[in-house]
Amino acid sequence: MENRQKSRKELKAPFTKEKVREFRAGDQVLITGTVYTARDAAHKRIVEMLDRGEKPPFEIEDSIIYYVGPTPARPRYPIGSAGPTTSYRMDAYAPELLRRGQLMMIGKGQRSGEVMRTALENGAVYAAAVGGAAAVMAQCVKSAEVIAFPDLGAEAVRKLYVEDLPVTVVLDVHGGNLYKEGRKMYLEAHGKDPGKEKK
Repeated sequence: MENRQKSRKELKAPFTKEKVREFRAGDQVLITGTVYTARDAAHKRIVEMLDRGEKPPFEIEDSIIYYVGPTPARPRYPIGSAGPTTSYRMDAYAPELLRRGQLMMIGKGQRSGEVMRTALENGAVYAAAVGGAAAVMAQCVKSAEVIAFPDLGAEAVRKLYVEDLPVTVVLDVHGGNLYKEGRKMYLEAHGKDPGKEKK
């Protein structure tokens, strides 16, 4: 796990499941290409559209969705501060998108058992964005366009073009889980038995 944490890889468009198969939990990945933004309100609407047989705002298959509600853009910038939203807010809707081929989710924090199982079953990856560096994340965004649900304001669906957007793989397609393995490594490094950790 130690070596994997130090690994830095690139993911460039076109995005495919074959490309993300080489990623392991702990890898740092720089993303270049089109990424879509959506939080819980937008996820709810997208899933409702799919349930009605309507075409979603963007192609779900092989898509990357960043859980973010950016602040207003400053002059000469395409987007404002763009830190990740807590991911569990999307857990009720994520499995449906994963079953339809979504490739990667970007956010922060733990996911539900259903989301983790569905991601693994469908060859998808969950990655964590840099929560404390929203301005740095925004610098990677080269263009931004609202493509759906403008009434949601910051939570509208946006199409972003990003260059070298830094994320860390948390759940990989091989069953690796950085949160679980990272906790174990921390306890072992401090002379504690992970099996005896108090709950």
